[in-house]
Amino acid sequence: MAIEIFSRREQKYLITRRQYVELVERITPYMRYDKYGMDGRYSITSLYFENAKQDIYFETKNKLKYRQKLRLRVYGDTDINGTAFFEVKQKHKKVVNKRRLVLPLAEAYRYLNAEQEVDLSSYQTSNPQVLREIDHFRKLYQLQPEMIVSYDRHAFHGVTDPELRITFDLNLKCRSHDLALEHGPYGKNFIDEDLVVLEVKVNHSVPLWLARNLQELNCEQRSASKFCTSTELLHEALDHESLGMETPLIGGGMDGTIKQLI
Repeated sequence: MAIEIFSRREQKYLITRRQYVELVERITPYMRYDKYGMDGRYSITSLYFENAKQDIYFETKNKLKYRQKLRLRVYGDTDINGTAFFEVKQKHKKVVNKRRLVLPLAEAYRYLNAEQEVDLSSYQTSNPQVLREIDHFRKLYQLQPEMIVSYDRHAFHGVTDPELRITFDLNLKCRSHDLALEHGPYGKNFIDEDLVVLEVKVNHSVPLWLARNLQELNCEQRSASKFCTSTELLHEALDHESLGMETPLIGGGMDGTIKQLI
């Protein structure tokens, strides 16, 4: 979990729990459990950021060729002194890039709650350069904490291909109140409890054995944005038609503009 800068391709599927159980059995000869958690199982709780114009939502919903999100994430149970991961997740032409730093959760809150400019070098972090990029992103988009998304993850790595990673996310929940990560994973279910988000993560192409199993089990490849689905549930008053959602915007924002990090 400590890798700080990496790039890969991701394919998402929305499957049933029955398909999940069957697929886990089929991939066992080729995969090993993720080294974190118990048998590759652990919880993830993430604080996502947004602005008043919902720019991040629109960039993601309208599938801009270049889009990004900011999130603060913890794994498993933690407290204010636990370890957190602050990251910018960027996507360009189906390639996902992540730039991440590690810092104490209390230090992340100190940064977020600062009422005036503070020297970024004063923060205790694993990567000062990534913190500068995060700070630039926050200011460019005027981002504020928006909601918490949490789920249980079952993760696997390839035995002979360590770059192959398969994750199953279950019990997906969100909340827009109590934005304290140390309070753990709870909230409203934003995807049917019988459904599982499957992500296949590769550097190049999906191996043939896996592609065949996905096809045989009728796994449906589907874009399943946790951020967008949670936003829509938590903002039920959001009028999609009046915001032009039926006709994809050229840009990410409601004004049709495209913002990019420099």
